[in-house]
Amino acid sequence: MNLSSLSFFRSLRTGNKQFAVVGLGRFGRAVCASLHNLGYEVLGVDSDERRVAQILTDQLVSHAVQLDSTQPAALKEAGLFEFDTVIVAIGNYVEESVITTMNLKEAGVAHVVAKASSEIHDKLLRKVGADHVIFPEHEMGCSLARSLTKPNILERFELDPDHSIVEAVVPAEFDGKTIAELELRSRYGLNLLAVSRGDKFEINPYPVMRLQKGSVMVVIGSNRCIDRLPTA
Repeated sequence: MNLSSLSFFRSLRTGNKQFAVVGLGRFGRAVCASLHNLGYEVLGVDSDERRVAQILTDQLVSHAVQLDSTQPAALKEAGLFEFDTVIVAIGNYVEESVITTMNLKEAGVAHVVAKASSEIHDKLLRKVGADHVIFPEHEMGCSLARSLTKPNILERFELDPDHSIVEAVVPAEFDGKTIAELELRSRYGLNLLAVSRGDKFEINPYPVMRLQKGSVMVVIGSNRCIDRLPTA
């Protein structure tokens, strides 16, 4: 997640209890199931009657309809334009995905999240007004690569393409040393924001605090500097 993503999610209404998901493939079904299990009302939409029937049978949505989402009249009749947030989970059919997104935005849907399958797809979705575009496969691939090469980094919040805040396991090299002794800012170009103490975090810890191997620290800095941290 980066700052542009954060601004989008901040714009969502906290009281919104209804979502619509267009496209009931694996990704769309997962979104429906997660939202439904969290207690939200979910409308599932797909052009494939079998997918609509299956998701109703599996009880992963509140309602589901079969329709052609490239047709504005069909979307209007099904009430899609009345939703505050619609997820366009059509990834493999670019034309259908883009037209659906355009139809929703032109009708005034406030928040449209769309799944992209390529950079060109991403650009097209943004041009027709998608508020937030995601690359599930790309994001999972990047996350896996980071996990394999930097297993000590547990979470990453991207501030921009070059800077992040990360939650990382304190490496053995830091064990028993105080924050002052580590000189994270001068040696690594990083600022320490918090250190775990049992189940809680101590924010802005004192320089005399000693770090323990296996505990968790939160640091901010450039990705280049973060990559220089010793592995756990």
